[in-house]
Amino acid sequence: MKIVNYFNSSLSRKILALMGIYFLFFAMGCGLLFYFQDKIHDEYIQERSNIEEKQQIINYIYNQFNSDILIMTDSVAINAPENMEETLNLESEIKRNLTELSQLIETEKEILIYQDIENFTSYYFATLVPLIMNEYEKNQDPSIDLQDSNVIFMAEGFLKQAKSFIILLDGQHTDNSNKLTEEQLNIQNYVIIFFILILILLFFIIRNIFKSIGKPLSEFTFSANEIAAGRDAVLIDNTNRKDELGILSVAFQKMVGSIQDKEQDLLVHNEELVAQQEELLAQQNELQTALSTVTSNEQKLMRRNELINSISASLDKKEFLKSIIENMCKITESDKGMISLLYEESFASYGVSNFGIEQFRNNMDNGLIHRLTNEKKPFTVKRVQHPMEKGYHETFNYSFDLYLPILSTSQVEAVIVLSRYGDFYSKNEITEYETLAKQIAVYLEKIKLFERSEEDRRLNQDILNTVKEGIQLIDTDRNIIQVNKQLYGIFKRNDTPEQMIELPWEKWSEIMAAQIQDEEFIQSLDDLIDSAFLSPDEERSFIYKKTDNKQVIRVYCKIIKDCNEHIGTLLVHHDITEEYEIAQMKSEFVSTVSHELRTPLASVLGFTELLLTKELKPERKTKYLQTIYNESKRLTALINDFLDIQRMESGKQNYEKKYIDLSSIVQNVIELQEINSSLHKITYSVELDNAIILGDRNKIEQVFINLLSNAIKYSPKGGNISIRIYGSKDQVIIDVKDEGLGIPEDAIPNLFQQFYRVDNSDRRRIGGTGLGLAIVQEIVKGHDGKISVSSEYGKGSTFTTHFSRVTMSANKENEDRDASMLNHYTIMVVEDDLSLAELLNYELQNSGFHVSQHKSGKEALEQMKKEAPDAVVLDIMLADEVDGWTIMKVMKETEKLKNIPIFISTALDEKERGFSLGAKDYLIKPYKPSQLSKLIMHTLLTNERNGQIMVPD
Repeated sequence: MKIVNYFNSSLSRKILALMGIYFLFFAMGCGLLFYFQDKIHDEYIQERSNIEEKQQIINYIYNQFNSDILIMTDSVAINAPENMEETLNLESEIKRNLTELSQLIETEKEILIYQDIENFTSYYFATLVPLIMNEYEKNQDPSIDLQDSNVIFMAEGFLKQAKSFIILLDGQHTDNSNKLTEEQLNIQNYVIIFFILILILLFFIIRNIFKSIGKPLSEFTFSANEIAAGRDAVLIDNTNRKDELGILSVAFQKMVGSIQDKEQDLLVHNEELVAQQEELLAQQNELQTALSTVTSNEQKLMRRNELINSISASLDKKEFLKSIIENMCKITESDKGMISLLYEESFASYGVSNFGIEQFRNNMDNGLIHRLTNEKKPFTVKRVQHPMEKGYHETFNYSFDLYLPILSTSQVEAVIVLSRYGDFYSKNEITEYETLAKQIAVYLEKIKLFERSEEDRRLNQDILNTVKEGIQLIDTDRNIIQVNKQLYGIFKRNDTPEQMIELPWEKWSEIMAAQIQDEEFIQSLDDLIDSAFLSPDEERSFIYKKTDNKQVIRVYCKIIKDCNEHIGTLLVHHDITEEYEIAQMKSEFVSTVSHELRTPLASVLGFTELLLTKELKPERKTKYLQTIYNESKRLTALINDFLDIQRMESGKQNYEKKYIDLSSIVQNVIELQEINSSLHKITYSVELDNAIILGDRNKIEQVFINLLSNAIKYSPKGGNISIRIYGSKDQVIIDVKDEGLGIPEDAIPNLFQQFYRVDNSDRRRIGGTGLGLAIVQEIVKGHDGKISVSSEYGKGSTFTTHFSRVTMSANKENEDRDASMLNHYTIMVVEDDLSLAELLNYELQNSGFHVSQHKSGKEALEQMKKEAPDAVVLDIMLADEVDGWTIMKVMKETEKLKNIPIFISTALDEKERGFSLGAKDYLIKPYKPSQLSKLIMHTLLTNERNGQIMVPD
């Protein structure tokens, strides 16, 4: 009872007691909730640990047997340990795990599965392993295939039981998690109920407070209002209360009496209040003046807001500057103004004439603008109004100009000049306008950043457009972010590349798939992007073909990351049409070469065998030898084509350029080809006095042999073949025209590619390697010429070559005189191959030379020292210790021999070394003997035995 009185005697203690009861109840409830929550969590952790331990044991047992047992349709393959020690270790380890598992199992199903596993384990180590060990001792094979149905049944049952136990444990995992979730939901429900009870308790506490405190206070308030209104009020007697309200009730009654006593005093003061009312009326006028000021400021703020909205809405610099000056003139109540960037040709004006603009722009580097850029602070200038600014006013007046700097990183980027007629700019206004200038500077910097970003974007786009591959950048949702012109060119559309931006995956993938042969394109592309995301370091790609132009495209992708965050994917579409076609041409080339090589080889071997094994008539022998010779030349030409292509590709093709007459070369080629062209009539016309060029005679001859043989070969039914030499002062032009099969129009662009052959059955029967025209083009280019073709399919073709023409004067008398001098020349042939030496000896003697033949290099040097020859034909690889290189070095070191021209005749392709040691010419076997005699003759007659060394270009 004393405790109750203690709390009732004070409102604060009473409220404190109620709140203490409330918080005590709240704390107990929260404690119970946390206790149950912790208990549920501990039970879950314990159950999960138990399940995981069982999983670990059963997975170990399952993996041990699963790796050694393979169940097949009608047998079981078992792989046991190779020795008894491993078997015992495995058995003890598995039994230990089974013992631990037996301590953990709880349900009847787990006990049954455990018994099956234990039974199979006992059967495996007691029965199967000894059987396998016996088999191992017989054939050293640790594995065995058993077809016993009982073994198959037990093994299959064991693996199924072990697998089902694993699945059972996975289910227990799931049930345990679900149980935890369910219990947590119950806890949440308890929390809700608890808070509802808390709210109910709080309601009753508040209700008690309102009843014991609020109601008496309300009654006191009502009584006080009644008394304040001058009416009689009923005073509630609360004097029996022992708390503050009882004390307040007593004090209130005393106060009422005191108020009534002082009411008269208030009447006296009423007159004073009337006087104060008049004073308030005066203050009202002042407030109205302040209100007008506030209204004016509000209008200014609205105009500033309009300025901010206008400059933030546009990123176009001209519109931005125009908006700034117009709004600044309105805000500052200026009559005219101008804004100009200092480092760009951008400006805007308001109320300023064109003459004024030009005058301002021309004087920006001096005067007031120079002061503004130095001080970096706004200032005003007072001046007399110009007559043009007065309009119809006749009175004298002043104009005030305000110069405002637009600063960016302590540098004046732009200036604003405002003019006001008859009214100056106050300091407060200047400060306010300076603040606006700073805000303008921020937006100006924003526009500069936008322009830079746009410039970078255009630069990036231009860079992408220069890439040969089609580039496509997509975001994480596979929407297109950026493409280049090459991709747009691959997938030709009626819109522009910019309209492909932001196309979703479904749209752009369908657009591409509609132009592609592969029906699985979308799925392949989807798999490619997914695999790139899963394995970003592994390069993957796939190939697709276009339906319209048969383009072959390889597409691969790369993941784009920013700070290890996936931001997009880059798809690269690489046109491999040319590589694809070259690969096909190479494949066809291999089969063609196989045929082209085997056919002449078969002839050579066959006729050679006949010559060796049978007695033949002389005329038949001659015929066979001629056939062998022709087929050998055919093989030589084919091999030379391969070597030429290899040298041209590696950039090692050398040309021995001299002044040559194309008309004589073409005549020789015609004479050679007429032998094998009985069905064709070859006509030849020369429209130039001379057709001399600087070139390699052998290579130029190869060009026209190829062109003329093609004209014959691709005119299988015969016809006319015309060769025309014409040109101008600077050029020699040769046309080779036939009336043969002609060339399809779509094949002409690829005609000079390596391995390319027109895909036509008529041409397939004719044969060829596809190298000839490629070699022709390379040779012509190597002579700074060009070759072109025109053709009408089915009616024939015309190949036209252009060479630079050289004008030379000829002296017939000197030629006749030099021809008579050949009989006085002695040629030394140093060759260890007797057959070739005899052939060269015969050719040179028939050409009018005296010939000295030597097999040994040492012997040749001794003979030279005794009697120096006029020229030396030298083989590099000789039988004795003195080789061709040594002979050349000795000759160049000997005063008597150093000027003798040396003609190398060898199978080694080391022209650079030969020319560096002083060779005049370098012939690679096999070559025509007549070629050697012509070179020697030309050299000796040209140099008149002066020994000069001439290195071909």
